[in-house]
Amino acid sequence: MEFWYQKDKWVSSSLNTFVCLIGCSIGDFGTILYFQIFTDVTSILVIMPIAIINGILSSIILETALLLRSMGFKIAIKMATGMSMVSMISMEFAMNITDIILEGSLVISFSSIIPVLIVGFIVPWPYNYWRLVKHNKSCCG
Repeated sequence: MEFWYQKDKWVSSSLNTFVCLIGCSIGDFGTILYFQIFTDVTSILVIMPIAIINGILSSIILETALLLRSMGFKIAIKMATGMSMVSMISMEFAMNITDIILEGSLVISFSSIIPVLIVGFIVPWPYNYWRLVKHNKSCCG
């Protein structure tokens, strides 16, 4: 049981998860906002996969930019694309499903942004902790 009680790893994994959340939110919210403002498309089946893909891509871009501070581009992009897709995909699905539950659709509103971000953080955090402790690999930072 000691596995789940390493405070320093919870702190590190929370920072990693937060970086992922910022990156994923940029692409996800941007896509949803684009469809909300500039198109008549309201289908969840159209918007959700595009939002998820853009969220993952923006997270990879952010991670690459952060890694460039300590390594060359080739290594940074390789590490960023090698991040845990489990973490990013679970975050994206959690955020989108929460939005659908709260709003009935994928829309950006002041009433749903905070709950969407909280759920998007909480869902992948234990996985990110597990990965950090078990494999000493930070999946998002």
